[in-house]
Amino acid sequence: MSNKRADDDQGDTLGFADIQKVMKLLPHRYPFLMIDKIKDMRDARSATGIKNVSINEPYFQGHFPDRPVMPGMLIIEAMAQTAIALVANSINIDTENKLAFLMSIDRARFRRPVVPGDTLEIPIEVIKTRGPVWKFRGSAFVEGQLVAEAEFAAMAVDADADA
Repeated sequence: MSNKRADDDQGDTLGFADIQKVMKLLPHRYPFLMIDKIKDMRDARSATGIKNVSINEPYFQGHFPDRPVMPGMLIIEAMAQTAIALVANSINIDTENKLAFLMSIDRARFRRPVVPGDTLEIPIEVIKTRGPVWKFRGSAFVEGQLVAEAEFAAMAVDADADA
């Protein structure tokens, strides 16, 4: 489902992806699908992913049983999934035959723990592109408070190519 509205400030179209569309844009599935929906997709420039953090997440069994905390690297993975879904949606990548691999993570900072019951809002923006390589800046917020941030790069490759 794709709802679109005009953005008066930018003059471009904002897109929305519910979980069904997210699953069409990404090859990830449970337990590694880290995005529940995406809002405010602006061409190949920016988007905001949404992750509802539930106590039922499998990683909470071991991280940590007595004080569940979402692993920081999974917050960055949620940023990366938001970014790749934006790119796939914007330039019509054939997600059945292409995969995206993280190439680098820079300037990662974690500000406070993310716990069950939190809703992550994950705005990302494209910093630059060069061929199949895309560089992004991402943040994660809970109730308006910054909880994590990072810059990262990813590359699109053929799904059947040697890694």
